Amino acid sequence: MNRTIVLASSSPRRQELIRNLGLEALVIPSQVDEEVDPGLAPERIVEELAFRKADSVARKQTDAIVIGSDTIVVVDGNILGKPSDEADAFRMLQRLQGRTHEVFSGIACIDASTGRSLVRHCRTVVQMKPLDVHQIKRYIATGEPMDKAGSYAIQGIGATLVTGIEGDYFNVVGMPLHLLSDMLSQFGVDIL
Repeated sequence: MNRTIVLASSSPRRQELIRNLGLEALVIPSQVDEEVDPGLAPERIVEELAFRKADSVARKQTDAIVIGSDTIVVVDGNILGKPSDEADAFRMLQRLQGRTHEVFSGIACIDASTGRSLVRHCRTVVQMKPLDVHQIKRYIATGEPMDKAGSYAIQGIGATLVTGIEGDYFNVVGMPLHLLSDMLSQFGVDIL
């Protein structure tokens, strides 16, 4: 079945990952409120935000499969989103260095013609190496941390900060491809 795929995200990383699956996707960034109940578990947060993003775009489509996604970094039960400035990035990286943290990504797929939806999440554990103040400042100076959850990009220079992962690498990038592929197949879009 040849369906139009819409990615409800402006993330260049997610766009590249979709292309890596051999899918041509229209990119229509969502404009949604990302405030959530602070008592929600991380997996519920990413699922809810992924659904909101997909749903806001799906409402304006007639016949497409709309994909929404959200990624957060969690350490000590606290959520680290995108840094607000360099000082915020420094605080996040100082908190993550030398420790293990979790990355959660939620994916929502909505068939705009029927309203049918699937929402799932993926969790990956990441170990970051110990970093001194100068290393953190040099990494921030690259500019890479400024639009990333947790203030690092595992697919960029940030790869040098990570000593190991347990789980899906692409989840840490921002889109667990195995999960997305399985979800799309339930809408008749087969990758393999």
